[in-house]
Amino acid sequence: MIRSQNEIKIESNSSTMSDLVFLLLIFFMITSTLISPNAVKLLLPESTSKTMAKQNVTVYIDESYNFFVGEQPAAVDVLEPMLEAEIGEVQDACVVLRADKTVPVQYVVNVIDAVNAINNRYDTKHKVILATSPK
Repeated sequence: MIRSQNEIKIESNSSTMSDLVFLLLIFFMITSTLISPNAVKLLLPESTSKTMAKQNVTVYIDESYNFFVGEQPAAVDVLEPMLEAEIGEVQDACVVLRADKTVPVQYVVNVIDAVNAINNRYDTKHKVILATSPK
């Protein structure tokens, strides 16, 4: 019986693949913590409350009293239509308001009034939650 000396073995080494997967996992974990969740830099008011909510829309008011819906600049008079477009067909959306702690209360009330006008027009139950930083 004559046997061939060159046998072909089909194997793959999975240890190299698992090393690569772990390196990618570490890379993405490190880079995801470097991404800032706030599009607009603000000094939020401090609070001890730990209320968490699922946010549908984020409204920012910076120290210069500029409004942003998401990352788009907005004037006070177009705040309501922009919020309405962002909320869409949701019946109980949560609007997170991230206002700088130096912003007067009237600017906060402008956002609340816009959400209340949408609630009255479409008979919805949207909420406004003021974002704070931990004490």
